[in-house]
Amino acid sequence: MKFLAISGSARRASTNTAMLYALQSVAGSMLEISVYDRLGELPVFSPDLELDPPLAVSALAKAIAEADGLILASPEYIRSIPGGLKNAIDWLVSRNEVIGKPIVLAHASHRGNDMLHQLRIILATLSDRFNEDLFLRIPLMKLSPDEVAAHLSAPRHQEEMRRFLDDFANYCAPAVRLP
Repeated sequence: MKFLAISGSARRASTNTAMLYALQSVAGSMLEISVYDRLGELPVFSPDLELDPPLAVSALAKAIAEADGLILASPEYIRSIPGGLKNAIDWLVSRNEVIGKPIVLAHASHRGNDMLHQLRIILATLSDRFNEDLFLRIPLMKLSPDEVAAHLSAPRHQEEMRRFLDDFANYCAPAVRLP
């Protein structure tokens, strides 16, 4: 089973991106997780370019099409969705790759509920397979990169991440087409 984990942050030392890479590292042999941390490479959405999208948009759409499920992790910027993530969603909204795709959220902060509420509404509109009940939250805000790594490698969080991935894999299983 293949998951695409999309970071909603353009920041290099993003705690949300670090959490997605930690999920990748705890995935069992039955799961393949690719982390997409290049939202900053997407051009600003323009409906005029939808029929012949830029290469970066086509690459993201292809990665989504090849995934059995999507995991989104995003920070909150001024109580809202970061512009880069909203831009990516705008590029995807009229495409077929995300329709019916299982989607869940992860979050690396103890706060951000306003953004999460907005994102849940958008994702429920984007895909009828968005599961708001499957949610991973590990507070990492204001930790140094070394502290983030130590926190994510703690046995308690490793088990929490494995359980989240197992639950998501079980949720995705009915949607996966067997050969």
